[in-house]
Amino acid sequence: MSYEKEQAHLRRLLEEVDSDLEDVDDEESDGEENIVEFQLSDTDTEQEAESDVEDLAGPAPKPSRVPTFLGKDGTVWKKHRPPQTVRTRKSNLVTHLPGPKTYAKNAKSIDDCWSLFFSNDILNLIVQYTNQHINSVKDKFARERSARETDLVEIKAVLGLLYLAGVLKSNRLNVDELWERVGSGIELFWLTMSKQRFLFLIRHLRFDDSTTRTERKVSDKLAPIRDVFTIFADNCQKSYTISEYATIDEKLEGFRGRCAFKQYIPSKPNKYGLKVFALVDAKTKYTLTLEPYVGLQPEGLYRKNNDPASIVLRLIAPISGSGRNVTCDNWFTSFNLIATLREKHNLTYVGTVRKNKKELPLEFVNTKTRPVASSMFGFQEGTTIVSYIPKKYKNVILASSMHHDDTIDPATGEKYKPEIITFYNGTKGGVDTVDELCSTYNVARNTRRWPMVLFYSIMNMAGINGQIIYMANNPNSNLVRRKFLKQLAVKLADEHLKRRSLTKNVPVAVRERRQEVAGTSADVPKGNPETPRVKKRCHLCTKDSKTRYFCKFCKKFLCLSHAEFGCPNCLRNVEEP
Repeated sequence: MSYEKEQAHLRRLLEEVDSDLEDVDDEESDGEENIVEFQLSDTDTEQEAESDVEDLAGPAPKPSRVPTFLGKDGTVWKKHRPPQTVRTRKSNLVTHLPGPKTYAKNAKSIDDCWSLFFSNDILNLIVQYTNQHINSVKDKFARERSARETDLVEIKAVLGLLYLAGVLKSNRLNVDELWERVGSGIELFWLTMSKQRFLFLIRHLRFDDSTTRTERKVSDKLAPIRDVFTIFADNCQKSYTISEYATIDEKLEGFRGRCAFKQYIPSKPNKYGLKVFALVDAKTKYTLTLEPYVGLQPEGLYRKNNDPASIVLRLIAPISGSGRNVTCDNWFTSFNLIATLREKHNLTYVGTVRKNKKELPLEFVNTKTRPVASSMFGFQEGTTIVSYIPKKYKNVILASSMHHDDTIDPATGEKYKPEIITFYNGTKGGVDTVDELCSTYNVARNTRRWPMVLFYSIMNMAGINGQIIYMANNPNSNLVRRKFLKQLAVKLADEHLKRRSLTKNVPVAVRERRQEVAGTSADVPKGNPETPRVKKRCHLCTKDSKTRYFCKFCKKFLCLSHAEFGCPNCLRNVEEP
């Protein structure tokens, strides 16, 4: 199978071609600041020429036998590519085949693949701290059973129902409609648990020790979900080896509640939300590393530099020295970063460049005298830049440490696009595709607590990564993403459903339907088949006394106050002629 067909097949399986809003957890994050950072994100590939561009002429070039361009800061770029006799360092030579690694190779079932990312370490933390929070608020409930503790089986069932709502694109639908037993309701919801119990657990899900949270937040803004998020990120790195091409970009998880590091990015669909940086496999769309942006942390262990280069260097740590390529947009690109990745981490880089970079020659920025579909190249040791004119008065500037010539891609026809640009276009969308996949079957419900936003985010990514592992370990499977997530939801709810099917204090019809769905009918005794399921009036009572008991001989209904009891031996003697 060719690369293009393989990618199309993968995309089809992942993407699957085949209301009243409410706050489910209506509690605000306790004592949370509300700060919004504004980011004017200008990451468009095409950049328009401006009349008031800063003078980039720079110092006059020194006489040289080799034709050169000169950047504003004096950076020298050769006009012609190095001769073919000059050896260039080989790049993108990955020594390990892409795919599952270590114990992930043995994960064959859907729930096993998902559990690689949502391991018991994460689930046990959720159970522990959710119960801690339940115990702290149970005095507010009139009935003790309304605030009973949860366990691992029930938490898995809650996550399964969240996935099911996402698959059915009902994640924002009012829960009354999801649990409706007639009409538009969904049977698995009310069979698995009551609506009140589901809402109770969603509202009280917690991911950290509330007794030490205030102390930890002094040095870590991410304290309410730090441990769960860290374990999930580690699980992603331990389970899969990505291909030779990676993409780094940001995604914005929509949120308008109170948060000390909320972002406002007008160019994003959600506009307000929590920003998460991610490194994704450009081919398979597997999320390898991710880092939430929390602004400037207080002094301490978690304080880190948030400039673009530092973020990239943290994200590429698992692939450092591997010979892979990293593709980024112009928010991340700097020539110092390109050199650092090449020299210290054995990684190549391809990305768009903002026209105000001091290293760029004026000729690369100016578009007024250049024809459409023309390209201009500049070469240094290890780095190539190109300026391409896609339309009048607009240009695209890219830098690459992977490409070392001025090749034009013949497949682009009369557009005459450089090979650097076609490569960038083919690898730039890794994170955007993951974001699109997450939004297609999103599990996120309306919430006022920002830790829940990040929790829903990693649930979405676990669904994508889990399917990628599943397809790698089951190469003959054509299970599309919708069916994968639907089967995952049923698997997660199955154990709790079986347990609920044994509950006696529910209507017989509900119990039998649970047993039928859970497959436990044969294991549950159904009692005396002669006992009628309906109650009728006792034939000896003067009042309208309803009973389900009846006389063994005449079959007339009889209440216990008019019944006479006997031992089995005596009754047997009465029956004999």
